Amino acid sequence: MKTLLLAAAFLAGCATHGVEQYRAEKPELKLEHYLNGQLDGWGMFQGRSGEVKKRFHVLIDAKWNGDTGVLDESFTWSDGTTSKRIWTLKRQPGVGAQGLYTGTAADVVGQAKGEERGNAFYWAYDLDLPVDGRNIVVHFEDWMYQMNDRVMLNRATMGMY
Repeated sequence: MKTLLLAAAFLAGCATHGVEQYRAEKPELKLEHYLNGQLDGWGMFQGRSGEVKKRFHVLIDAKWNGDTGVLDESFTWSDGTTSKRIWTLKRQPGVGAQGLYTGTAADVVGQAKGEERGNAFYWAYDLDLPVDGRNIVVHFEDWMYQMNDRVMLNRATMGMY
């Protein structure tokens, strides 16, 4: 694999800070360059008190055609189950939209919205998740930080409405 992606997801309340504060941080993140090709990632879900609930490994096949990217994610979970999500990302056109993205996936309610500045990317979306025989909508806020040309850290918070 050419890159390494580390991820962690936390069940918590959602408090956001602006992505603009990362404008000067290096290395400068360009999603279509970093999220391109084969990526390998690991992560975990933690409860509110910090206990690890579930771990995962994800293989991502990412391809871009101009301003549109497709991320084909294959997850293997610590309980032996697998899942798949295919994202379609679009960089928004126009000078005022520089660094803005939208995204869709089959289990995303509506449209995801994101913004990159400096080494950071903020990504927010609602996910329709199957839980105990029923579906619930969970709000995710991902903060991704490019550490170097091979490592990105992702911290996701999730909350229910």
